[in-house]
Amino acid sequence: MQKKQLAVAVVGLLSISSVQATTLYDQDGTKLDIYGRISMGIAGGGPEFNSAGNKIDDGAEFVDVYSRLGFRMSHAITSDLNAFGRLEWRFTGDERNTDQGFNEIRQSYIGLASKQYGTLQAGNFDSLYYQFVSAPFDVYLDRGLLFNSTGLQSRGDSIGYYTPELGGFTSFLQVKHYSERGLTAAEQSSEGDVTAAQGGVQYQQGAFKVGFGAVENVVRGGGNGEILYGLIGAYSLSDQLTMRLGVETQDNSDTYGGGFETVGLGGTYATGPWAFTADYYNVDRDSGEESNAWAAGAYYKISSAFDVFVELADGDAPSVRKESTADRTYWLTGARYHF
Repeated sequence: MQKKQLAVAVVGLLSISSVQATTLYDQDGTKLDIYGRISMGIAGGGPEFNSAGNKIDDGAEFVDVYSRLGFRMSHAITSDLNAFGRLEWRFTGDERNTDQGFNEIRQSYIGLASKQYGTLQAGNFDSLYYQFVSAPFDVYLDRGLLFNSTGLQSRGDSIGYYTPELGGFTSFLQVKHYSERGLTAAEQSSEGDVTAAQGGVQYQQGAFKVGFGAVENVVRGGGNGEILYGLIGAYSLSDQLTMRLGVETQDNSDTYGGGFETVGLGGTYATGPWAFTADYYNVDRDSGEESNAWAAGAYYKISSAFDVFVELADGDAPSVRKESTADRTYWLTGARYHF
């Protein structure tokens, strides 16, 4: 198996994104696909205390593991230019939810894609920083990723552009707008209208991939107002083993704090229908609190449409904590049906 084929196989087994789809319509350059998954599991463990210091129940619970339903659309305008769209909902499949139906519109965007000029898209989509920088570490269904993820200064009111691949390089730029339009003076935030920019470059050649990005991590989007930087890469050592290494850092803010440096190291081993993952993180905060975290998972693909999994995560626990590992380790096991 070639290394690129291995990467596709691992993504198909582990990725939380929809890699399967059924074509509903494909005629005269216009295509419509439907995709989704129903994912059920049992979860337990995790922190014994909440942020206020009160003891909470961390017993086992039947849970939905990010079930979703979506559509992909495309239309060929010319031989080089395609219009596209995507719409995806998230729903809670383990509970009676007849009043609401769906919990979240997770993706809803349109755009134009050209092999010669690149891709431009607008709407509600995963941050381009995630897509081109931190994605190699996103191999867990829940709680295993400590680098910044899909919603980083993104998901709504966003415009993004990325270039075609040239000599292995792809550059990206995205801007998100936080608006105060329609709000009264009492409802408006202290920051007012805000824009948050992010950009960077990815290099990919054969079995090696690395991305560098910077994000204006504004307070309106959950940041501390400082620039976040990330340098994250992956390398396939063999047809079965892929390793990943990365670092994220952000300065401390006088008002909001939040300065840190996170270093992550992990790997994925795939053999036949099995895949195994393990990752370790060290988080060094400017406040002086240092943390160590780890995650591990095992996945078995019963068929192209059905897989089972088990995951463990010790989520960013300060090294000075006195609780035992068993007290703070989160576990999740379950199954997924893809369509």
